[in-house]
Amino acid sequence: MDEKKKVILRLENICQSYVVQNGVKDAVENVSFEIYDNEFLVILGPGHCGKTVLMNMIAGLEKPVGGRIFLDGEEIHGSDRRIGMVFQSMNLMPWRTVMGNVEFGLELAGVKKAERRAVAQKYIDLVGLQGFENSYPHELSGGMKQRVGIARAYTNNPQILLMDEPFGALDAQTRYAMEEEVLRIWGQEKRTIIFVTNNIEEAVFLADRIVLLSNCPATVKQIYDLNGLPKPRNMTDPEFLRIRSEVSANTDLAL
Repeated sequence: MDEKKKVILRLENICQSYVVQNGVKDAVENVSFEIYDNEFLVILGPGHCGKTVLMNMIAGLEKPVGGRIFLDGEEIHGSDRRIGMVFQSMNLMPWRTVMGNVEFGLELAGVKKAERRAVAQKYIDLVGLQGFENSYPHELSGGMKQRVGIARAYTNNPQILLMDEPFGALDAQTRYAMEEEVLRIWGQEKRTIIFVTNNIEEAVFLADRIVLLSNCPATVKQIYDLNGLPKPRNMTDPEFLRIRSEVSANTDLAL
């Protein structure tokens, strides 16, 4: 990564632990790294290693027991409207249409109807859901629901978009199509994305850099810079396969 790139988010010695029956369980331990403006950063690690806990702390949904988080050089505490999130479960409101779900954040913010409709329509079009504005979540496929979640997050105009294993519940073909879609959308919008996955191939396909975490407690095991591997990437390319193999060999098994 070019050293001249602007650091937008910085984590310093982030720690999280929980009280359990037999004592205290460490989930995240002294995690430090920087995220650059407009970067597509992937946080990779085995299942239940602490990735989601880390994302929740960045999003302000959990307070770390130790360490600090800086956004644009300023320490942040709790949630910040400059950081948006797309969840694996999508959390769409079943009683609201696609338009109703996408414009919801702007509605809560008191944005007038005509303005919020125009903004929501822009992102509905961006994610390829034009014509489905009046459809309800139960009428949509899994991939389409994720597009609604992405459009909703973008509509709130975040500087940083967190994506917590957003395609984990999708079938393989839909997952691959959504990986291509999220890169297309990122290419057009150029926001900073922090993407969590336990899928090594997905990480190598998407990332500018990969932050590889150890198994629980999560620590930074290694950071891989993939900027030398051009996008869009071919999963059968020898260099892609070499990097995938290298990351795989260094990834802890899920216990």
